[in-house]
Amino acid sequence: MAEAKTRGYFGIGVEGVSKSANVGALLRTAHAFGAAFCFTVGAGWDAREGRLADTADTPGHVPLWRFSSIEQLGLPQGCILVGVELLDSATDLPSFRHPLSAAYVLGPERSGLSPAMLSRCRHVVRVPTRFSLNLSVAGALVLYDRLLQHGRFAERAVSSAGQPGAAPARLGHGAPRFRRNVPDWAVREEET
Repeated sequence: MAEAKTRGYFGIGVEGVSKSANVGALLRTAHAFGAAFCFTVGAGWDAREGRLADTADTPGHVPLWRFSSIEQLGLPQGCILVGVELLDSATDLPSFRHPLSAAYVLGPERSGLSPAMLSRCRHVVRVPTRFSLNLSVAGALVLYDRLLQHGRFAERAVSSAGQPGAAPARLGHGAPRFRRNVPDWAVREEET
């Protein structure tokens, strides 16, 4: 099984979540999708209990940052914070253009993200459902949508149900191009 190659990087985290199994399942899903990092903010989560759902031992393979408050939340330079919340004002996930460098944050199912966290988010997206989904399911849908958008996959077939279209051409890098002087190391022996 080949790992999907995507552009950019992402992290995912939670705010104020106390259900360790949900956090563990979200961490495992993030690891499976290739997260660069995971984080918690003010979460009362037990790592030992979370391992029951995170059978991949994500914190052993992916950096996990634990912040006690929103004020302490630190992200890599240029990383855009995206809230996942079931709000009327949020952008529906299928219409959202994922940033290349993003950190997604989810809140507890009953109360959602705090107003302070929402104010830190540059974007807020919603999975267009009738009611709140399980935290780890919502996170999986967001990461899958990101993979579809930034991954390199064949187009879906229009007329043949279930049959993929042609695979996209693999992008690569050619030989270096120089505008003025060609350095000695770039000259091939045949040219000299």
